[in-house]
Amino acid sequence: MALRPIFIPTPGAETLVETKTIDFKWFPGMSVAQKQRSVDSLQAAAQDSMPSLSRILEVSSKSRDELGVALSAFNLSFTTRKYNLTMSVECAFQGSKVFEHGGPFKDLFQKTSREAKLDERIKSSGKLKKFSFFNMDWGLEPRTAFYDWLYINALIKQPSSVVEEIVSYSAFTDIEFNPDKSINCQAYSIALFVSLYKQDLLDKAIRSKESFLSTVRSALISNSSQNEALQGDMLK
Repeated sequence: MALRPIFIPTPGAETLVETKTIDFKWFPGMSVAQKQRSVDSLQAAAQDSMPSLSRILEVSSKSRDELGVALSAFNLSFTTRKYNLTMSVECAFQGSKVFEHGGPFKDLFQKTSREAKLDERIKSSGKLKKFSFFNMDWGLEPRTAFYDWLYINALIKQPSSVVEEIVSYSAFTDIEFNPDKSINCQAYSIALFVSLYKQDLLDKAIRSKESFLSTVRSALISNSSQNEALQGDMLK
């Protein structure tokens, strides 16, 4: 058995995203087939305990749904307006890290997601101090703020048909996310996006860094209490 969270958009509620921990049967093994069996088990257990969850989307490269695979931070890309650079969310996140002894490593913006994730400098540059994305600095608190901001900015640039499909789901999972080891979770970020969308708050949220933090502060505080790890981001 294993415990993993499921993230439920709750537009209108104080925290915007409800996190429920689900006890389910885990299928060990690194193969995609075994991961997908675990996904099926997690989602079935979630629906048994919460029948109102009509549609659950696994957001990772292990998803059975093409949309879930496409929305993995390794695959989801966006193009910056000012510099006309296209990069994945993962590359943007890793390349923006500023450590005691180096960073931001902007060359990672143009790498593959796996190359950016596994770059030796990410592991050998000391303690993480902040994030800096094209001269916009983000602190480490609230703890998921920068990642969520990147992810939501990438989602808002997707075609309207994709957005409409995303908001039709009632909850989101990420089988690779272990809250005992990681902080940032793409399934949480997409649930937050859905809540903001359904409350017509997206335009306000992405207007500026300050506006984003103000709009989602209660949700970010709720999410940050899930665990104490700082640099154990997932390999998606």
